[in-house]
Amino acid sequence: MPQQPPVRSSPTRPQRPDASMSLITNVMDHSLDDGYAEAAARKKSEGEGGLPKTLRAKLGLAAGLVLAALVVTVGAAQARVAAPVVAKERQELIDRVDSETEAADKLEGTVDKLRDEVSARQRAALRSSGGSAEAELVSLLSGATAVHGPGVRLVVNDAKDAGGGDGGSPRETSGFSDTGRVRDRDMQRVVNGLWASGAEAVSINGQRLTALSAIRAAGDAILVDNRPLVPPYTVLAVGDGERLSTRFQNTADGLYLHALEENYGVRATIATEGDVRLPAAPSVIVRTAQPNAEKTEKGTS
Repeated sequence: MPQQPPVRSSPTRPQRPDASMSLITNVMDHSLDDGYAEAAARKKSEGEGGLPKTLRAKLGLAAGLVLAALVVTVGAAQARVAAPVVAKERQELIDRVDSETEAADKLEGTVDKLRDEVSARQRAALRSSGGSAEAELVSLLSGATAVHGPGVRLVVNDAKDAGGGDGGSPRETSGFSDTGRVRDRDMQRVVNGLWASGAEAVSINGQRLTALSAIRAAGDAILVDNRPLVPPYTVLAVGDGERLSTRFQNTADGLYLHALEENYGVRATIATEGDVRLPAAPSVIVRTAQPNAEKTEKGTS
């Protein structure tokens, strides 16, 4: 029989002492899996090839500062270029305002001159109508001539603690700073009371009142014939001084003024004068009255 070759057995490897703990050993040797290891390697390579984060942040901040400085520089340069133009336009506007103001002053002077001329012609026309006492009375009552004679001086002023107010009705608010101000309707009642008491001529702060005069308000200001007045308001009235004073204080308007003194602190004093002088009204313009044509024709026939 043929002799079979001897069976060669594989050499036996010596077993590791921790062969029974292979799973724990594998975990110890490979604490990170392949995905984590690859990510860590990529971050490391990027860090070596790119700029550090702190350096990139500093460069970004520097770029922002440079851009801001560039914007400010450009703005300053534009403002420097535009400054002469703005100054020139401003000076031109000032010159224009001065010129227009001067022209307005000249026109106002012309208006005053013409108004005086019209008033003089009106007075002359009234005197030339027969020279009767009736014509003189009409001239006086219409305010076309300056007058003087005995009368009263009535001074009305705001309360001491009166403020500017807010434009509302002073008799409907609770604030004393509002209720202590003299209003246009107060002066209307004062003037109407003097007329009703027998005054022959009245003026407020030098403004002669006529049948066409209006006392109005513009905000907190009182206007007489569109001319603003400043307190205290001095009212002069020509008439029988003692009688005029007594009758006025006993009228409903005089009692109204007294109530303003008592309840709102408005200050008012009245005194008789031996001779008060009132100027003529600036102009007396008849807007609606027309001469009677029939009477005129009969007078000329």
